[in-house]
Amino acid sequence: MHQPATPAAGVTPARDLSLSQWEAITRQALSTARDTGPDAALAGYEQALSIARQLFVAPPPGRADDCVAALVVSCHNLADLHVEHGDTDTAATYLCRAHESLIALILDADRTASQRQAALRHSRETHLALIAHVAHYGPHPLVTRVLRMGCLALNVDGPTRH
Repeated sequence: MHQPATPAAGVTPARDLSLSQWEAITRQALSTARDTGPDAALAGYEQALSIARQLFVAPPPGRADDCVAALVVSCHNLADLHVEHGDTDTAATYLCRAHESLIALILDADRTASQRQAALRHSRETHLALIAHVAHYGPHPLVTRVLRMGCLALNVDGPTRH
């Protein structure tokens, strides 16, 4: 499973209680998955994703990268859990949600430059996770659509001419 992002140096937990809560819940869910099994961790992973979505929409000042990472880690943890249960379709859905969220953020001119840059950095990870999913489990129509959408959205010059 994916480990939570380590908070940036010099930031006190009291300043961003929600990010601290996300990290604590994620660590507890990881521990539960190790000790008790993935079924027991599902509620914790879902709670962490709920917090991560809120942080993704409204990150505390100076924490955009950590909040984007929290969303990606949460989606990937849930995807990993579903893969462990043999549910690769639901896993693909979580991986796609993460990538779609990042692409939307990159393209949202109303968001700050730091948020958009964080999304661009983390979109490499989500893109590779989608490719790895296809490599391990075969083609999936949702993954294909999301990869195509991401590539088209980020190709600002239009189609490449040869």
